[in-house]
Amino acid sequence: MDFGFTPEQEALRREVRAFIAQHVTAEVVAEMEGHNEGLLGVTPGTSRGPAVKELFRKISERGWLGISYPREYGGQGRDRITQYIVEEEFARANVNISTAGSSAPMILAAGSEEQKRHYIPRLIRGEFSFAQGFTEPRGGADLASLQCRAVHDGEDYVINGQKMFTSGAHYCTHLYLMARTDPGAPKHKGISVFLMRLDIPGITVRPLWTMQNDPRAPTRTTYGQSRTNEVFFDDVRVPKTALLGEENKGWYIGSTGLNLDRVGAARYLISVLRDEEIINWIKENRFDGYSPADDPAIRDKIAELWIEAQVCRLMTMRSMSIVEHGGRFAYEGAAEKVWAPEHGARSTETIAQMLGPYAQLLNGSPRAIEKGIFAHNVMGAFQSQINHGSVQVMRDQIARRGLDMPRARKASR
Repeated sequence: MDFGFTPEQEALRREVRAFIAQHVTAEVVAEMEGHNEGLLGVTPGTSRGPAVKELFRKISERGWLGISYPREYGGQGRDRITQYIVEEEFARANVNISTAGSSAPMILAAGSEEQKRHYIPRLIRGEFSFAQGFTEPRGGADLASLQCRAVHDGEDYVINGQKMFTSGAHYCTHLYLMARTDPGAPKHKGISVFLMRLDIPGITVRPLWTMQNDPRAPTRTTYGQSRTNEVFFDDVRVPKTALLGEENKGWYIGSTGLNLDRVGAARYLISVLRDEEIINWIKENRFDGYSPADDPAIRDKIAELWIEAQVCRLMTMRSMSIVEHGGRFAYEGAAEKVWAPEHGARSTETIAQMLGPYAQLLNGSPRAIEKGIFAHNVMGAFQSQINHGSVQVMRDQIARRGLDMPRARKASR
């Protein structure tokens, strides 16, 4: 099996790199840093300065937005590997061109024709952006325990409840909401999904400031967002056309969409950029007369981390191949979600040990390394094991969907 890229694909990579070198200018970088939302967080939704707008216009002219989405919905109708190559190169420059985000795969999979034609082209162009209304104050990682209610009232649904950690709700245009529509059903079977604007009456977005806010995490920090949100719904009315898929089938729609969203360049790079950055830094720097590159223990550990990072890459390529060829995507996304975040946490801890006390110096400290990025990465590392489903829940999915194992019996009282 050949895991390499074709000459045509490598030529595309060189073309993208040349474009980035020419067009991701100092002005663009300054705008992005002014709107920093962490690693891979710069999209038209988060940074609307003139330089970034012009950059995305030029990217669109090249046909590099929505590469693998169907042409009839504004995409390019090309393969996922091509999309991966283009997105990877831009992501390394901290420019996220996956403007369709995690909502687009769900809409393509479960949406009506009207919903696909309304949302997908605008998501690709960056006119729409979705925040995820999933987690609730008392639910933790148990998403199926959600209590936000959506009740029929004529031709509308009326929504009441609260969501937590709704990152992006302060700048996104829309919300992808999971709400309970049948409180009498088993908890996985009474949930529905709604697509709704965030500027309609009854929605209140309130900030939750993270520990990355003071001092602000530098650009490219893994989970370096300074803010997330809590969102309140007070008699919010949405039409029945806001329902995505069938009523009470939202759990399956949501889990399928999350699985697909775990595949691609952005998710892969979140887990491995730390390895690349510490290798580059160690090769080029000395401090206090000491070079970590000369330490055999550090060299061995870096080699170990690099091998683990290549496993992340191969898992990503496997998942994309399955999706590209229409295979059954059952547990592979969950396996990737376990391995990659746990590798990221191990990598972050190891880097902290390599750098010693310098690993504790945050952005703004006089002797901070690379603006304190390695210290800020430590603060965000374990978040990756919870976001988009905890690794414990993912292990359960691997056991049941991948290994066909039965659910554990509940202990008798």
